[in-house]
Amino acid sequence: MTSAPSQQDNHYNQARASLQQAVSWYSSFRRHWNYPPNVDLQSAVRKDLQALKGALDKLEERVIRIAAFGLVSRGKSSVVNALVGQKILKTGPINGVTQWPRAIHWDAPSGKVQVEFIDTPGLDEISGESRATMARDVARQADLILFVVSGDITRTEYEALCELRQSHKPLLLVFNKIDLYPEKDRFEIYQQLQKLGVGNRHGGNLETLSTEEIVMVAAEPQAIPVRTEWGDGRITEEWESPPPQVDELREKILTILNREGRSLLALNALFQAREAEVSIAKKTLEIRAEEAESIIWTYAKYKALAVAVNPIGVLDVLGGLIADLTLIRSLARLYGLPITSFEAGKLWQTILISSGGLFLGELLTTLVLGLGKSAAAISGMFESPAAFTLYGTTALAQGSMAGYGSYAIGKAAQVYLEQGCSWGSTGPSTVIAEILSQIDSETIIYRLKQELLI
Repeated sequence: MTSAPSQQDNHYNQARASLQQAVSWYSSFRRHWNYPPNVDLQSAVRKDLQALKGALDKLEERVIRIAAFGLVSRGKSSVVNALVGQKILKTGPINGVTQWPRAIHWDAPSGKVQVEFIDTPGLDEISGESRATMARDVARQADLILFVVSGDITRTEYEALCELRQSHKPLLLVFNKIDLYPEKDRFEIYQQLQKLGVGNRHGGNLETLSTEEIVMVAAEPQAIPVRTEWGDGRITEEWESPPPQVDELREKILTILNREGRSLLALNALFQAREAEVSIAKKTLEIRAEEAESIIWTYAKYKALAVAVNPIGVLDVLGGLIADLTLIRSLARLYGLPITSFEAGKLWQTILISSGGLFLGELLTTLVLGLGKSAAAISGMFESPAAFTLYGTTALAQGSMAGYGSYAIGKAAQVYLEQGCSWGSTGPSTVIAEILSQIDSETIIYRLKQELLI
């Protein structure tokens, strides 16, 4: 069973609406309400805003990017050439023919999306941080990864494969040069991967790679001698190159594109947007930390004072709740994060539940002390020194507890606002979860579902 095209279109439209709203919100100068612009903050989040817009642009381009990785001399360029049907990329026996990532357009027989292959340098050709940076950048752009191997898989290849799996992108392991290793089969390769994973620090990262994601090809088969007998008795021998054997890989890619291509495109754009939003939130909290602390203390002091002087205990609880919700909204406005009154209420409940007895105790104490304070007021505290003392003591204790509770809620709200910035009704994290809940169990995305929900 394959996903219905309408479902893919729905995923695409959900992602597009989410990203359009995010770009509109974060590009608005009014998102910080009446707080003056912060030059340092604007500078710090500029690249993140560009990344957010880039995610929307990527989605609207409808280009599926397939990145080919592997060590030198494994035939990455040959695989890409064979798939597109033209020898566009240079290939040869010398290591390091591909010196930098290069994109090649492919007119795939699928009118819904365009395809672009990204050929990369050998992962063992570039050393140190430069290799890691290149791999991360290309993997981040890619919607699907081809990891090309040949012969026995080395530990270096296994390590590189595990690092790429950390990008949480669908991956096909392409065993090239099968004409030189005819005895190899998928199960043998799978077993070799399992052996390499034993005792390896990355050992668990390939559990979602099954035999279905291993494809055998011969992108540039070795030339073979062809003997020709002529009518005059002459016998000649010439070397001819057999055609590439990549039909299985091509069909596998086309199946993925037709079945889940637009869903892949939507998810990748949403992941990029989520990463940008999380970065924006983190930098905003850091730069506006002093202003936020002032807001939290102000609400804590005024809540403590209001609760202390109010003689009606039940109103203390209601007033305290309203004050805490307003505090959360004020912090969201300072940070310029998209949160509605309804979401502020849900956030307050989340903080209350996750913090266990602390805030529940504060509420109960407020109610109990408030009732005692009300009783003291009714009994006529100004006529009785004992009643006045009881009222003052109760008010002080209740006000202190209320102020502390408000401060604690403000600090907890900062954490939740940073971590939950992308969990609004149309936020990237919310839409990602919705899409993954609808994915067909036979898709390549489904096998990554648990990783993608992290």
